[in-house]
Amino acid sequence: MSAIPSVNLEDFVSGDPARKQKFVKEIGAAFEDIGFVALSGHFLSDELVDQLYAEIKKFFQLPQDVKDTYEIEGIGGQRGYTSFGKEHAKGKKEGDLKEFWHFGQYVENNPTLEAEYPDNVTVSELPEFNTVGKETYKMLEKTAQYVLRALALHLGLEETYFDDYIKNGNSILRPIHYPPITQEPKNAVRAAAHGDINLITLLMGAHGKGLQVQNHEGEWVDAIARPDQLMINVGDMLSRLTNNKLKSTIHQVVNPPRELWGTSRYSIPFFMHPVSDMPLNCLEDCIDEEHPKAFEDTTAGEYLHERLVELGLVKK
Repeated sequence: MSAIPSVNLEDFVSGDPARKQKFVKEIGAAFEDIGFVALSGHFLSDELVDQLYAEIKKFFQLPQDVKDTYEIEGIGGQRGYTSFGKEHAKGKKEGDLKEFWHFGQYVENNPTLEAEYPDNVTVSELPEFNTVGKETYKMLEKTAQYVLRALALHLGLEETYFDDYIKNGNSILRPIHYPPITQEPKNAVRAAAHGDINLITLLMGAHGKGLQVQNHEGEWVDAIARPDQLMINVGDMLSRLTNNKLKSTIHQVVNPPRELWGTSRYSIPFFMHPVSDMPLNCLEDCIDEEHPKAFEDTTAGEYLHERLVELGLVKK
């Protein structure tokens, strides 16, 4: 495959059974083939997208000593600010050329999870920052819920199979700033080749060159969405659950050509995580003689901890 397929979520929520089935078939085929789709018809308004970009640009333009006050020790970067070069891909020593912020779950009616998750961090210098972040988080979570319902049907599960697992799930909204490149990077790129940890990722801001996806032939394909689209990909948790039926695809953000080094890049992924006790045991219907069980049984929480250690965000 040499291009990322496009799908429209309006087909799934249209109330027309034929259109709904068309969406299920299209997204299922794309996720089995390359693991990425460009999705339109989502629940984010243009106005909300513009507001969020304006707020995150203001935050990343704050003086470094101000931003540093929002880097919270001891929580593995799960909330607030993570400074430039702190995170690296699995198996890499060089830090990625980026800084980022984390908005986390807004827990409803679950004191246990409220105690388990770190609190969201309020930016006092920007009165709209947290309000706009929360609204975006909610709309992306709603979009992800419908995508997972379509995938449940594709897998022969109940349509609402994922609903209870993702309610109050440990999902993360991550506005990222890739600053201008000021000198020749040594072995470092904006985001080294990696797979995502979670169930699915919804990415805002894949509108220019930079994001690349590796297809099954090992070729790198540019993943460029229209301004009204989100780029959505399969994460490792969903890949494990489906015994690799749905593909978690390796992707990277490469450095721009030298003439564009002086420009910033912003992107905003939403990492859809379930609650930590969700079992990631391979689904029985995804195991057969040709596809023997490829993964040990585990839970989402155990798997997440293991991967955060590998990324250098949490100590063993």
